[in-house]
Amino acid sequence: MKQVWSPGTASKAYIDTVKSCELYNESGVAELVSAMAAGWNARFIVEIWSKGGAMATSIGLAVASSHTNGRHICIVPDERSRLEYAEALEEAGMSAEAIVGEPEEVMKGLNGIDFMVVDSQRNDFSKILKLAKLSDRGAVLACKNAHPKTASTFRWKSVVDERSYRVVRCVFLPVGKGLDIAHVASTGGNSGEAERRWIKHVDPQSGEEHVIRR
Repeated sequence: MKQVWSPGTASKAYIDTVKSCELYNESGVAELVSAMAAGWNARFIVEIWSKGGAMATSIGLAVASSHTNGRHICIVPDERSRLEYAEALEEAGMSAEAIVGEPEEVMKGLNGIDFMVVDSQRNDFSKILKLAKLSDRGAVLACKNAHPKTASTFRWKSVVDERSYRVVRCVFLPVGKGLDIAHVASTGGNSGEAERRWIKHVDPQSGEEHVIRR
């Protein structure tokens, strides 16, 4: 099996995320990850969040899961974080499943992930990615708050099990505080069709366009 890009679903998720995130002064990351998750028809979305963290990306992922009828899970460190996360999503008219626990432990019980967002500012972000049990369709992995210097030294191949998956492409985008993205395919799949797809992202604040080959 392989992931198939749906531009129509991506566009709908993008527009809905723009509307849902009007109150958040953040630069484009939420809209972009929402469009990508929806466009790739992600059925199992995973993110990691803690109390006080930015909510726009979480709302974007919730929007995407509503378009794909997928499962959206957020790993939070404690009950206070879970309550704050749930309340913020509820205010935006969204919902997601929040699991309390250490990411390294929770990840062991999650199978078939096909879209995942982690924060590069976490010291353990690469370890969390390495523990992810990806879908046999492949997956899209994204690191937000990815400083260019960190992105230049981080190697996606170091967190992917090359016996079962391969990194088809990766890209760093100067969106928000930096977004490092990788498309991972199952070694038994054929990603040729996906490589001919493109997605355009326009930063809502600067008006700059970023085109990603998919």
